[in-house]
Amino acid sequence: MAKPAPTPPTVAKHTVSSGTPPRIVLVLQGGGALGAYQAGVYEALHEAGLRPDWVIGTSIGAINAALIAGNKPEDRLNRMKAFWKRVEHSLPANTVGNIPVFGAQLANFMTMAGGLDGFFTPNPLAQASQTWPLGPERAGYYSTDPLRKTLSGLIDFGLTNNGGCRLTVGAANVRTAEMCYFDSRDMALDVRHVMASGALPPAFPPVRINDEYYWDGGILSNTPVEAVFDDYPRRSCLVFAVHIWNPAGPAPNTMAAVMHRQKDVQYASRAHSHIVRQQQLHRLRHIVSELAARLPPEERAKPEVEELAGYGCLTQMHVVRLLAPPLDGEDQNKDIDFSAKGIATRWRSGYENTKATVARAPWTDPVDPLEGFVLHDAAA
Repeated sequence: MAKPAPTPPTVAKHTVSSGTPPRIVLVLQGGGALGAYQAGVYEALHEAGLRPDWVIGTSIGAINAALIAGNKPEDRLNRMKAFWKRVEHSLPANTVGNIPVFGAQLANFMTMAGGLDGFFTPNPLAQASQTWPLGPERAGYYSTDPLRKTLSGLIDFGLTNNGGCRLTVGAANVRTAEMCYFDSRDMALDVRHVMASGALPPAFPPVRINDEYYWDGGILSNTPVEAVFDDYPRRSCLVFAVHIWNPAGPAPNTMAAVMHRQKDVQYASRAHSHIVRQQQLHRLRHIVSELAARLPPEERAKPEVEELAGYGCLTQMHVVRLLAPPLDGEDQNKDIDFSAKGIATRWRSGYENTKATVARAPWTDPVDPLEGFVLHDAAA
């Protein structure tokens, strides 16, 4: 059964001492081909010896997260490279993509018309008629059976479900419109859960898990970072939040620019409001803990006071926001730019940006002890 999006319990009695080492969390947005940037981020973290204890993602972020959690550390990069090689444009599309001016658009059109060998193939009945009774599990313009085969060969779910790196993937319940998180800490995951997280309508059909159908979690929350901040028991964390859609941008002045900006706004997923809310909540938790510590021992021992004090904690979240820069000439179809050049460029960008950030290590700088949420914006 799917785990609903977490909500704070009535009483939170978990506190963490300042000596507890932070766990490392990697949070990955959805965004199709833009996810190659995430692979570069992971390569730089791996190279620096920063091994995630928990990876959480939506859509392509869920796929990259599963490739990490579902493999031994020494195999992860090779498996990620294998995945991204399998979902590249075909050789004809890669060749066409090098044609000046209209080449990239033509290559993307070829992908939409013919699919990607390791990812998706057209569903002719869906494309022929919008009213043909396909059944829920085929109600999409494409079939993702190739992706199921690709992931099944690259991810060891036995490893995912036996401790090690925790995996969480977000999906949208089609019936209830609720965000759900499938979490290896609480249940056994398999390829269906990852597929559900990436079942973006109307392109891809929903995925059935038990008696429910699920779509891509990005249609409700494309940046699943709230699941980290609302996790219980609370623990101090170093969170690498990888943003592949740009939350800031100029007002568009052409229809192409409108469509491009609309996607960025939609899938950036209210990143700023998430940050402001969490900064307020974590500061309040620290203040509650500080106030409780000032009470006389006999007062603190009272059950009703202990209950109130449970709303506080001294955990500290260092959040490193890595923001993917735009590529020259990209447009509203950038998330289907699975060209060899596009994948390589985004991967390299993620690697270089993260390597520079790790070298600075801003999370080691002194901070106000009352601040439970510390943002380190590592935009390129």
